[in-house]
Amino acid sequence: MTVKETGYILSPDPEDARLATRIAGVDHTGSPVELSVVTERPLTIYLNSQEIVTAMTIGDHPGLLAIGFLRNQGMLARDEPVEAVEYDDDLDVVVVRTSRKTDYEEKLRKKTRTSGCAVGTVFGDMMEGLDGIRLPEAELRTSWLYALAHQINRTPSLYLAAGAIHGTVLCEQDRPLVYMEDVGRHNAVDKVAGWMFVNNAAAADKILYTTGRLTSEMVLKTAHMGIPVLVSRSGFTAWGVELAQELGMTLIGRLRGRRFACVSGSERLVWDADVDTVSEESTRHRRKSSQPDG
Repeated sequence: MTVKETGYILSPDPEDARLATRIAGVDHTGSPVELSVVTERPLTIYLNSQEIVTAMTIGDHPGLLAIGFLRNQGMLARDEPVEAVEYDDDLDVVVVRTSRKTDYEEKLRKKTRTSGCAVGTVFGDMMEGLDGIRLPEAELRTSWLYALAHQINRTPSLYLAAGAIHGTVLCEQDRPLVYMEDVGRHNAVDKVAGWMFVNNAAAADKILYTTGRLTSEMVLKTAHMGIPVLVSRSGFTAWGVELAQELGMTLIGRLRGRRFACVSGSERLVWDADVDTVSEESTRHRRKSSQPDG
């Protein structure tokens, strides 16, 4: 589909043969069945000459993933120019090059394995760089929430075609703009961060929507991106909620059909939607969303 047809600047391509494959099996009755399953491949990220991390990913947008990961780790400054992004498909390696000499050996010694379903990694102090972050007090209309959920849940995606994957969508008011998917929610967020970095996109008026749990990692990454509103169809962790409250972030989870829960920033909600006019989720989407949160 084109941008004009979907309204997205960038959205998933479930027809991309590199991202999913067909496998044979049997169903609960013993009958033959063919399934579509997402692919996984390693991607090693370098910053100049230093190897930073190897991530398991579906393989699309490797440059945006690398830039977003480095940005969210504090290894790229917000306004730092990137001279080149070099991707080798045969070696599954992407190199981000800057004019500034970089050495993060000390930072790489301290790493935290996050709760992501594909096991994310955060290097250094997870709270590093938050002192200067002051998120804007952005208004959020409930009509925007329902409109976003309605469109995103019906967008052709690997999530609907194969499951076992997470989506993250950059939105403005009631318009979804950039939709990224990956096996780990942290990768999907990093791709969005990479797109914002490359396109110098403003963050103060944006909403970040995700299909994954609202953990401390997700809240921290969203805060580092400067986005004041984080929304999920999934649930929360206690530390994620605490961080959102400290940062002044509006945090909304369990957005399914007409229901949601706001646990931070509820004073910024504008209740302009008539919930009686909001439809419940389709059975098809409920089947996909019954997978464990990751």
